[in-house]
Amino acid sequence: MERFDVIQAGFTGDAVLARAGLVHNEALIRASALRALHRMGHLTSDDLNACISDADADVRRTVVELSAQFLDVEIYHLVNDTDLFVAEMTAWALGERTAITDVEIEMLIQQTTEHAEPVVREACAAALGSIGDERGLQAVLSACTDKPAVRRRAILALAAFEGDEVDAALTAALEDKDWQVRQNAEDLINPRS
Repeated sequence: MERFDVIQAGFTGDAVLARAGLVHNEALIRASALRALHRMGHLTSDDLNACISDADADVRRTVVELSAQFLDVEIYHLVNDTDLFVAEMTAWALGERTAITDVEIEMLIQQTTEHAEPVVREACAAALGSIGDERGLQAVLSACTDKPAVRRRAILALAAFEGDEVDAALTAALEDKDWQVRQNAEDLINPRS
C-alpha cells in the first residue's frame, strides 16, 4: 500500500482501503488514511480515539485537526503535547468546536498564560477569542502583555468581549511597541466600513 493509494481512496470512495491505512506502519499513511476517511464522511470518533495516542506527531496533529467536529473526542490534554505543532493545532481545534466543556475552557485559560511556547499561548488566546466565553477574558487580557505575536492575537481575541477592562487594554495597545499590535487595536476601536 502506497500513500498515494490511500489519498486516492478518499476521492474514489474506497473506505476499505482508507481504513486499512489506519494501521499501516508508516505514519504518513496513517495520517492520510484519517484524512481520506474524513473526506468521504466515513471518519468516526472511534477512528480518532484509536489514533489519538499515536507515536507520530503528524498523526496526532491530524487527529486533533479533524476532531474539531467530533465533540466526543477528548483532545484538550494535547495542548500539552511534546510536539509544538500538535499543541498549537489542539488549541485551534478547541476554538473551532461548536460546544466546549469546562475542562477544555479551563485548559485553554491555563495554557494561554502558562505554556512554555509562545506559539501555543498565542493559539490558546485566539481560541478563547473564538469561543468568547467570559471565563477566558482575564487570560486574554494577560496575553495582551506577552510577546509581540501573542499580543497581536490577544488583541484580536478581545473582539469577543466587552467592558472597561477590554477598552483599557485596547487603548493601551494603541501605544504598543509592535506596529501590528497597534494596528489590531486601531482596527477594533475604529472598524473600517
